[in-house]
Amino acid sequence: MATILITGADVWDGLADRARPRQVLVVDGRIQRVADTIEAPAGAESIDLSGHTLTPGFIDCHTHIAVIPPVSAALAGDSSTAKALKALPVLRALLRNGFTTIRDLGCGDLDYPTIDLRDAVAAGLVEGPRILVAPHMISARGGHGDFSGFLAGQYQGPSRPLELAAADGCDEIRTRVRQEIRAGADWIKFAATGGFASPSDDPGRATYSQEEMDALVATAADLGVPATPHSYGDEGIQRAVRAGVRSIEHGNLASAETLRMMEDADVFLVPTQYAILSGARRTPEDPLWAAAPDYVRRKVDKYRAGLLDAADRLAASEVRIAFGTDAGMFPHHENWREFGMMVSTGITPLRALQAATSTAADLLQLPDVGVIAEGKLADLIAMPGDPFTDIEVTGRVDFVMKAGVVYERPGTAV
Repeated sequence: MATILITGADVWDGLADRARPRQVLVVDGRIQRVADTIEAPAGAESIDLSGHTLTPGFIDCHTHIAVIPPVSAALAGDSSTAKALKALPVLRALLRNGFTTIRDLGCGDLDYPTIDLRDAVAAGLVEGPRILVAPHMISARGGHGDFSGFLAGQYQGPSRPLELAAADGCDEIRTRVRQEIRAGADWIKFAATGGFASPSDDPGRATYSQEEMDALVATAADLGVPATPHSYGDEGIQRAVRAGVRSIEHGNLASAETLRMMEDADVFLVPTQYAILSGARRTPEDPLWAAAPDYVRRKVDKYRAGLLDAADRLAASEVRIAFGTDAGMFPHHENWREFGMMVSTGITPLRALQAATSTAADLLQLPDVGVIAEGKLADLIAMPGDPFTDIEVTGRVDFVMKAGVVYERPGTAV
């Protein structure tokens, strides 16, 4: 591995309230030293990042790399191989955006292509972020993960391919959890409520009972795997927190009481605000809004005020926010826009940046990444300007290093 000395940048370590001029020495893929000045070792490559802010590599805790928007029943038309092949440029785009680690939360396929993609990246066969995977979203039939709702009634029913990871009742749920873990799951994801992008459920309604969620989370915990639910409304979130989940995905209708419950239980929230609030903020005259399916517009109209109010409550809360985008529900290369959306709702730039670095690493239990400190993996990115005063520079990352390997440097972006 190369020895690289990075100079000229203001360095933010993933924790402090500001960046300051520092130099960073990387040796054999790890950060060996961080100091005001470092003498370059013999044979070291020097990279001058003057005018840049150097940060830990970003972490996106909620992606769908094998889902290409727009999402519909057509998702079932591609083979597992086709989904994996289409994910290759997605992985490259996410890495070039500065995301050196991602968690993928469902592939929309009967097979396990995201497991194979994870392993291919780890083996160096494919270029992309390191990946943690929940292969499928376990769902009640008729819930958010039962894609057969996209089909006409005569094509729905037991064992239809679009049911994917459908499971009802504690016994079937336990079996499904064990199948996911047997296949190599790092996380278990389940649908605790309905959603906006599915036709036949309600985002505010819980779709699993307390007993079913308890069985699901306990089964995963017995095998050492954390669980996280897709959940918008209070009842689904509260049941999931009582069951012992590590994070909540979305949570965009959470009341102040529910947020306090999450704080007390130290449960993380991955709010994916860009994906949902972009729609909530659109007017009926917006051409993008007019092109949305009827059921999406109907649900967003029903919950619009609640979505906007909940975003204000989240900013005022002390819930541990981890960065996640739901990329795949919209074009993956736009995932950096989550930063701007978070700040627009009152979340401070510091909290948003920590959400994508040190807090995300805590959620994912990855102590080697998320901060710039001696001995940590050299996941380092840089952007021209200061994200603390202009959060939009997070969309102009032009230096990317993952585990000491440089994938992007100023002047070479394509």
